[in-house]
Amino acid sequence: MLPAALRQRFRQWLRPRRTSAIAEACLIGLFAALSAVLLQAGAGWLGAWRVHASHLFPAWIVLPAVGLSFGFLAGLLVERLAPEAAGSGIPHVKAALANVPIQLSLRVAVVKLVSAIIALGSGLALGRQGPTVHVGAALAAQFSRWFPTSPDHRRQMIAAGAGAGLAAAFNAPITGVLFVVEELLQDLSGLTLGTAIIASFIGAVVSRLLGGRSMELNLVLTAHSTSFSLTELPFFLLLGILAGLLGSLFNRGIIASLKFYRQIHLSLPLRIALAGFVSGVAIALLPPAFRDNTGLREFLVTGEAAWYWAAIAFVAQFILTLVAFGSGAPGGLFAPSLILGSALGYLVGVGEYNLTGIGSPPTYALAGMGAFFSVVSRVPITAIVIVFEMTTDFNLVLPLMIGSVTAYLTAESVAPGSLYDWLLEWNGIHLEKEPTSKGLLAELTAKDVMQPRVETLGAQMTLEEAVQAFSRSHHRGFPIVDDGKLVGIITQTDLVKVRDRGLPSDTRLSEIMTPQPVTVSPIATLGHVLYVLDRYQISRLPVVEGRKLIGIITRADIIRAEADKLNGETGQMGPQPEPSYVVYQTRSPSVGRGRLLVLLANPQTAAPLLQFAAAIARDRHYELECIQVILIPRHSSPAETKVKTAKSRRLLRQAEVLGKKWKIPVHTQIRVAHDLAQAILETVKERHIDLILMGWKGNTITPGRIFGSAIDTLIRQAACDVVLVKFGKEGRGARGVDAQAASRRVGREKINLSSPASPAPPASPALQFDRWLVPMAGGPNSKAAILLLPALVTLGNAPASEIRLCQVFEPTEAEPDTTVLKQARRYLTQYRNLSSKVTAAAVKASSVSDSVVNLVKTANFDVVMLGASREGLLQQAVNGNIPAAIASRVDNSTVILVRGAITKE
Repeated sequence: MLPAALRQRFRQWLRPRRTSAIAEACLIGLFAALSAVLLQAGAGWLGAWRVHASHLFPAWIVLPAVGLSFGFLAGLLVERLAPEAAGSGIPHVKAALANVPIQLSLRVAVVKLVSAIIALGSGLALGRQGPTVHVGAALAAQFSRWFPTSPDHRRQMIAAGAGAGLAAAFNAPITGVLFVVEELLQDLSGLTLGTAIIASFIGAVVSRLLGGRSMELNLVLTAHSTSFSLTELPFFLLLGILAGLLGSLFNRGIIASLKFYRQIHLSLPLRIALAGFVSGVAIALLPPAFRDNTGLREFLVTGEAAWYWAAIAFVAQFILTLVAFGSGAPGGLFAPSLILGSALGYLVGVGEYNLTGIGSPPTYALAGMGAFFSVVSRVPITAIVIVFEMTTDFNLVLPLMIGSVTAYLTAESVAPGSLYDWLLEWNGIHLEKEPTSKGLLAELTAKDVMQPRVETLGAQMTLEEAVQAFSRSHHRGFPIVDDGKLVGIITQTDLVKVRDRGLPSDTRLSEIMTPQPVTVSPIATLGHVLYVLDRYQISRLPVVEGRKLIGIITRADIIRAEADKLNGETGQMGPQPEPSYVVYQTRSPSVGRGRLLVLLANPQTAAPLLQFAAAIARDRHYELECIQVILIPRHSSPAETKVKTAKSRRLLRQAEVLGKKWKIPVHTQIRVAHDLAQAILETVKERHIDLILMGWKGNTITPGRIFGSAIDTLIRQAACDVVLVKFGKEGRGARGVDAQAASRRVGREKINLSSPASPAPPASPALQFDRWLVPMAGGPNSKAAILLLPALVTLGNAPASEIRLCQVFEPTEAEPDTTVLKQARRYLTQYRNLSSKVTAAAVKASSVSDSVVNLVKTANFDVVMLGASREGLLQQAVNGNIPAAIASRVDNSTVILVRGAITKE
């Protein structure tokens, strides 16, 4: 173990700073170059083998067979290992830089690299430059996870990785930097330029050393010099106009191809295999020169091709690129756009030469490359520089500028917008066209972030009652409300001052509170809220509408909102998920007084969870609504995605069988959704759910979350009761639970639950719920837990079961107020058909969580059931205290957390 001082110094060294950013940019450039060289060599070797095989054997057999098999293999790798690796990859990088939650990791980089080698080697008319950009960005994102970096620093590194990938692919470092500035980040800050320049330079140099130039056009053109004269200006303008029109048509064709593949409802491997087969058949019918994309491009720019070969090349490349890209194959559009541009430029050059006798068709071919590239990518400056860097020919600068700018302006007037933005919108991701520098503090208001459920005290409460309220809650202050209107606020500091003054315990809060507290309106921006918090040196602000208290906002709420946005987890960031889609459902007669929603996600806990649901449904005469949610990626539509429902239907049929045995109406449904919490909330609204019952694993690995993203959302937003059940690993409450065996045993039960006098469904022999511990301190959630107890204790051996009610008090309290305990015990002992032994005890301890854990361990309780103390206990749970302690330290007992229905005032 390192000494504390050394660990602190190491953490200081790892903190993001300019020098570490430069070092990280060098590493990113190195690995981006290595991946680019590997992709070039791998795809080149496979492509050469494919071309050689087509000469040895009949091309009409070899090329379609290779395209079909390699395409299927590439699609299978992407679908099984990293669906994010499909397509070009540049839209994914652009979305990730806009804080959209899209996965960029080492796994994505490796799958993208291998699948792109296979796909490009199969003969698909796609380029390797898009994948190298994606791989470089994914590697940079992985580096940012290995080293502690800020979100802004991470974005800079991802952009540098993307630039390095492009620079390594084209051997063009300036192009890599310009692409970052012009397309990805649109930022000219020192850190952006510095890291992008270094990473792109390292990437280009290493790529040249290891792989040589990817397109040595300047060496090819030594025998065919370029030229430009003023009389040729109209023809370069014509070239720009044609490139703008045909490039826009190409972009529209890409979207149409995506729509076509989605309509035929094939899996990704089959789509890419179909594209490979069609491409193989088409290439087999074309001359042998068309089997090598790089050779075809060089053949055009050298001026050796006849005009009709250029026309055939343009049409064939146009169609085959649409066929390949629409399938979702891992490949880019840079290389195809350069081939299309060179063919189009060559045709214009040949026409100009035949009309005037001057000019050079290779010059037009090179200018056409830049023009078509600027239309597809909408980066005219990058398009000009990329061709210039590949040729190092200054005679091309003016033709490139004329053609690229004219093509860009023409395309913007015909079909404005970048193809990459269109692809993102096709997948449901809408980026801001004009990013603002104001950020979150200006975008969100107090109403967006505030806590709507506020724990308050009454103005007529006594000082003694206020002290008890503070002792039962973690809050350091309470708003004072009279007739629903905010009249003051009281804090722990106020209580200390009152104690020093020696006021009697029956003093009213209206006499000691701080009247007219500082407040904010619900439409106040977070920037204004922070200003007020700092101006008055306070930690919380009541949010009022007129004088009515509607919420409270703290510094922690603002920090959590910032963290959510930086992680891409807020509704404002990224694509809005589409509504969930019901793909399967069954309905029973609606004869119940309410509905209980059971989420069946884990087959291992489905049987005991259904027992819980049946016990509650019998007691309250509810119907059961059992749901399975199938999650799909954001880029797929829930209404259009094919899913397999066989396993889900088997699990739901188990619930239907149990319902018939127990005479409980059971409805089932399977929903396809982007987000689990959204699907459940939609079900709650559509089916008028009264209670949600779901399993809980007891912890979460998601930063900033307590129960997990979905459960946290349900606790905050679900209007009905929410019950979470965390089953013990072994022993009490889960004695070696075998889900299938328990299901079979429960399925054989023949219990009549239609009559209130009928016995409750017996618990499976694998379960034991005899000793119940219920920590409580009043409040709506504690009451909700008590109301559920009579139904749930029937899951154990009722005559021998025991319910222990406890309330935790500070050790300094001489005479604790046990009114809440007495009321709860009175309710349970007077409840009909409840034969369990009910005891109540006051526990003195400084920590609620520690006392609960100790009680469970020393008294061997099977179940711990938590309500909220005037929301205080639940607020501690949401902040990560109670659930974390119980889940990590009381593994063998079942934990139930109850949040009562949200009441609208």
